[in-house]
Amino acid sequence: MKSYITTPIYYVNGSPHIGHAFTSVMADILKRNRQALGCDVMLSTGVDEHGQKNQEAAAELGMGYQEFLDMRGKEFRSVFDLVGISYDYFVRTSREGHKQAVAGMEQTIFDKDLIVKKNYTGTYCKGCEEFKKESDLTEDGQCPLHPTMQVEQTEETNYFLKMEPFRERLLQHIADNPDFVQPEAFRNELKQMLAEPLEDLCISRPKSRVTLGVDLPFDPDFVTYVWFDALTNYLTNIDWPEDGYQSWWAECEHLIGKDILKPHGVYWPIMLMAAGLPLPKKLSVHSHWVGAGGVKMSKSIGNVVDPIEVVEKLGVDALRWYLARHMRADSDSQISVELITQTYNSELGNKIGNLLSRVAKFSNKNFGGKVPAPGPLSAEDEALRKSVVEAASGFSRWIDLQDIPARTQAIVTLAEEMNEYIDKQAPWTLFKSEDTRERCQTVIYVTLDCLRVIMEALQQVIPGSADKALAMLNAPAAPRPWTPVLDRLEGNGDLGEIESLFPRVQ
Repeated sequence: MKSYITTPIYYVNGSPHIGHAFTSVMADILKRNRQALGCDVMLSTGVDEHGQKNQEAAAELGMGYQEFLDMRGKEFRSVFDLVGISYDYFVRTSREGHKQAVAGMEQTIFDKDLIVKKNYTGTYCKGCEEFKKESDLTEDGQCPLHPTMQVEQTEETNYFLKMEPFRERLLQHIADNPDFVQPEAFRNELKQMLAEPLEDLCISRPKSRVTLGVDLPFDPDFVTYVWFDALTNYLTNIDWPEDGYQSWWAECEHLIGKDILKPHGVYWPIMLMAAGLPLPKKLSVHSHWVGAGGVKMSKSIGNVVDPIEVVEKLGVDALRWYLARHMRADSDSQISVELITQTYNSELGNKIGNLLSRVAKFSNKNFGGKVPAPGPLSAEDEALRKSVVEAASGFSRWIDLQDIPARTQAIVTLAEEMNEYIDKQAPWTLFKSEDTRERCQTVIYVTLDCLRVIMEALQQVIPGSADKALAMLNAPAAPRPWTPVLDRLEGNGDLGEIESLFPRVQ
């Protein structure tokens, strides 16, 4: 079975931020989950190099376009590598093959008389790089997504894609495919966007205003509207229009933030319908990150979270863990370096890392560097083992974007139960007497083997730390497709080198 996961491609007019890291980390978690289930997976992420914003950003830095795009592409790539994104394809829309395919799609649609040229007067938001209706703006006449940026009244001649002929068909597709947009709140929002007749979509920009883009194949005085160009990457990454893309496209899932639901939920499906192409399988939508106390992040307030800074201070898995644990699909979530630090210390450090460290060190010291062989299991042992299989089995099933917080929460709850178990069983006391030494061995074995199962599950979320923990336990390679199997640690088998997995950070 195949799974093709995409993130949006990110504008390069600014440096990578926590929102970029978040969507790409979630995509990476989904990829690792599908791989653990035995799927053939492809993950694409990357950068959108065209449009007015990128053109102006290059000019502000006094750089040539290619030099600017190379610099920014490298910067995004290095951040994604830093946070452990195992992408298969890094998108750059300046790639010649992509540009040719975009022009090909436009020509196909133009030849069907679905693109018209006309003069247009409207309100333009440079931040969104799109024209706005009055109903899209706030009471003050500003774009809600870019309140600090003045909208402009613009009059110019452009090319437009006819949208209204496809509206009813798109609504029918949403009705026939309830999983097309998840979660439901955003599916309802999309239906609301399609409730009224649609205006034609402007798909060009005159070269007098924007030159950084794909030339229109039927009029060299214009470049392609940046969204039309960018959205097509999802197809060009898998070699469309060449044959062979179909099997990946049939299993395509777009991960997006709620601010770009309209381009992905309205423009993109209609572009595809106009070109005679099938729609993607799913749009998985998430909300945004805000600063502590629910305050919007801003450089002037100083509450912006820099992924590089977090990784340097706490390590990559502290960031990945927080993003996975505290993301909420249909409401904004709070983030700050302090909140990430607290979660790292309390959950990864105290509940999971500390348990592994104390039990592995105890076993290393008292059983000659080995995992002790267990004796008969008690009811408490069996109860814990049952809990471990239940909690970890969430990672042996298909995970959707909105499932991630609950699946990670289940591991935290399990770690709390394991800590209670070890405190109650008190193996350090059992070890002191010859009569209870076998019971001590069983408790240590059960705990270490259960930790192995947890770490195999967490290879999907915090792979670096999980791999380190499994090396400490000298665990055999996890089975594929993965399922939580008990008793895979070898009794009397050697332990690996014990190190502190999540050292406390002040």
